[in-house]
Amino acid sequence: MLNEPVSYSIAESDTVRLVQVTDPHLFADLEAQLLGVTTYQSFSAVLAMINQANHGQHLLLATGDLSQDYSPESYQLFANTVKRVPVPCHYLPGNHDDARLMNLSVQGDHVFGQQRIVIGKWQILMLDSTLIGKPGGYLGQRQFELIEQAIAQAPDKHVLLAMHHNPVLVGSTWLDQHCMANGEDLIEFAGQFKQIKGLVWGHVHQALDRQVPGRFGPLQLMATPSTCIQFKPQSANFALDGLQPGYRLLDLASDGSIHTQVYRLEGDDFSADNHANGY
Repeated sequence: MLNEPVSYSIAESDTVRLVQVTDPHLFADLEAQLLGVTTYQSFSAVLAMINQANHGQHLLLATGDLSQDYSPESYQLFANTVKRVPVPCHYLPGNHDDARLMNLSVQGDHVFGQQRIVIGKWQILMLDSTLIGKPGGYLGQRQFELIEQAIAQAPDKHVLLAMHHNPVLVGSTWLDQHCMANGEDLIEFAGQFKQIKGLVWGHVHQALDRQVPGRFGPLQLMATPSTCIQFKPQSANFALDGLQPGYRLLDLASDGSIHTQVYRLEGDDFSADNHANGY
């Protein structure tokens, strides 16, 4: 069941190591492109880079927009391709996903849609910030209740919240209109719990790492590059960035601290069409 927690047995003193990939925008057609980038090829290249880096990660997180064409085949392609990284993968929906179809097509022996993950000294909560038929996001009451219940059931665990939409503005006017509409409420809510240490998301196709104050200390806020096209930061209008696809590595220490780094592919094999004015 998707609402049942998944537990992994590692020592509470061990650092939990995660790799986050996001926004692959896959098609049923392996050769299909999004603004000049063949998304299956760029996703495959990022996964190969993860394997080559040999981080020793415990889990892979996929934070939405797995599909671009809403097809069962695109979700099956994601499930089959992500198996190349030999650790469990946990996913959540993005605004380009059909959550019902995704859950029917992605579930398998390697990929999981449960919202609560318990590992070592940590809980990772995979939140659903999507609104059917809308590019922007909103966190519903059930998601706030999930956070409260998870903390109540394991008050000694640190918490990382993962989602698709950005709960804070990133400074790109055209993109920020599709943020999480009640993101400020989420940040204020999270700041009231000593267990919550950080929030991580996708959607914005760019990197961000900043801190905001909370009642019990700073909250770490992290956005992660897409495995395909990149959006140019601080842009009033739609604009693509020349940076290459990438992923985020997160080390969740037993003391509640988070250490993280973004890695990108080298070269220019997956540069998008700079003349595009939308997608």
